[in-house]
Amino acid sequence: MILRLLILLLLATAGWPAFAQQSIDEQTGLVKDAGWELVRAHCGGCHSHKIVTNQKADRQTWLDIIRWMQATQNLWQFDPTTEAGILDYLAKNYPPLPNRRRAPIPPSLMPTPDESATSQ
Repeated sequence: MILRLLILLLLATAGWPAFAQQSIDEQTGLVKDAGWELVRAHCGGCHSHKIVTNQKADRQTWLDIIRWMQATQNLWQFDPTTEAGILDYLAKNYPPLPNRRRAPIPPSLMPTPDESATSQ
């Protein structure tokens, strides 16, 4: 019985060292990890850092978000090293959470442009 409790205690605290080492910047709320200064400087210049910390995405989706901001929100182009640092940081520290959101609506279920115009 005591051995089982010890095993359960060890399993429950196995992730504690990694969690304890994770540091959060008090000003921005960003996880302090390699590349966080890039995100602080480049993302926080236009919007709140909470937009970053509330978003969860994989590397490709983060890249898509950056491309959208560059195409529509006047975000400047990054040199390849800066962009890679930002993407590495975001993908590692703000990855997608399982079952956080519903799956996208399949295109076959979306109304056609003619249908959506008549339903209004």
